[in-house]
Amino acid sequence: YPDEEWHVIRKALKHYCRPGLFVESVFIPLSEKKYVVWLTIPKSEKRPHRFVVKEQPAECYIRFEDKSMKASAEMQEIIRRAKQKKDIQFTYGDEEQKLMHYLASNPTITVGQFQKLVHLNHFKASRKLVTLVLANVLKIAPTEKGDLYSRV
Repeated sequence: YPDEEWHVIRKALKHYCRPGLFVESVFIPLSEKKYVVWLTIPKSEKRPHRFVVKEQPAECYIRFEDKSMKASAEMQEIIRRAKQKKDIQFTYGDEEQKLMHYLASNPTITVGQFQKLVHLNHFKASRKLVTLVLANVLKIAPTEKGDLYSRV
């Protein structure tokens, strides 16, 4: 019953997705009793969107390659700040130099590895990596085990 399935999905999006999403739907009949409900969600200017259910923590998901996964705090910050289209400035100091040296011989680094490498707390290490992604010095690849940062 594709209409019922679509009704449940639409209701969930209306009540739990903040801010709301525009979703296009197409019903594709496979047989008399089987359908595929194809949903298309265009890129939103109001991103990131969160799934909020009562007192539970809000969750934000991203699509990367062929997977949907929970977005890290860093990814959510990158998405939020990238919409502002401001020039990103940063100071190339000792931490950034150690990072580039590390990435010259290693393909990727995580926030935790960077934190240990430069002896910063998690928040400061995270913010430095986010800034470098926004400045197009690094790229971020989300994985199910955490984000991986690499040189552009």
